[in-house]
Amino acid sequence: MSESAPVLQSELDLELLHRGKVRDVYAIDDDTLLMVASDRVSAFDVVLPQPIPHKGEVLTLVTAWWLEQLEQQGVAHHLLAVDPDVITERHPDLAASREIWQRRSMLVRRTQPVLVECVVRGFITGSAWKEYARSGTLAGEPLPDGLQESQRLDPPIFSPATKAQEGEHDENITFSQVVELLGQELSGQLLQLSRQIYEYGRDVAGERDIILADTKFEFGHAPDGQLLLIDEVLTPDSSRFWPKETYEVGRGQPSLDKQPIRDWLDSLDDWDKTPPAPDLPQDVVDAASERYQDVFRRLTGVSLAEYTPPRFGIDR
Repeated sequence: MSESAPVLQSELDLELLHRGKVRDVYAIDDDTLLMVASDRVSAFDVVLPQPIPHKGEVLTLVTAWWLEQLEQQGVAHHLLAVDPDVITERHPDLAASREIWQRRSMLVRRTQPVLVECVVRGFITGSAWKEYARSGTLAGEPLPDGLQESQRLDPPIFSPATKAQEGEHDENITFSQVVELLGQELSGQLLQLSRQIYEYGRDVAGERDIILADTKFEFGHAPDGQLLLIDEVLTPDSSRFWPKETYEVGRGQPSLDKQPIRDWLDSLDDWDKTPPAPDLPQDVVDAASERYQDVFRRLTGVSLAEYTPPRFGIDR
């Protein structure tokens, strides 16, 4: 585990293509990108002033941990390298800035992203529960009567969403709307792959006493047309992980993610959840950092410090 200072914003001597809520994406060449996961954190779609130590490292390395397994399940993805030694072997010019990007960066293939968020819900919670409680529907389509909050959904529901602009919320859409946007063949591929990956992640997490309530995936097309799983995968930012030991149907569940931050922000009477966000107290920052590291330990079985990244990239 890197003992360098938290990274609120990376500054590398590369072309910056995009700076998102968490990731800074740089161009390496015509075929590859470097995706640097900062320690920025957002809540209620607002980026907060303080970084969360080790957050970017957790997001990057837990993604690599999952992708190493998913590759064995036949899932094609965009990751070329995550081990800092492999990245510098491939691109020696990055050695000078290694302290900034190591263990928080993925070297990936460039793709043309599919402009739909592929959400899979295995339990009814969050925005899906709010809509269901109000109207008995999800994205306007009816669900079975009598569901309770946090109840398991069998089979899991493919619940796609539009990719919102920064500062806006994603909007749930129906599968038929996805077909209108992308066509039947691609929509079917997204549905099948999303369910396959969710079910694999659910089973693996379940063996570790973690419930994977829901998650979102992103996909993109490589230049040769191959559909690839891209961006972060089954992380505490892209997924809702619940501890199995406290699970109970009929109420909300504690999450193994940035819940301490949301809870503190929700306690404020003088912030309307629009920028600028208030400064986080140090104890909230520390609690969030520990929460991210705890879910990493629970999933992988080792601490962040003990984890050795897979050496993707040796034969690629």
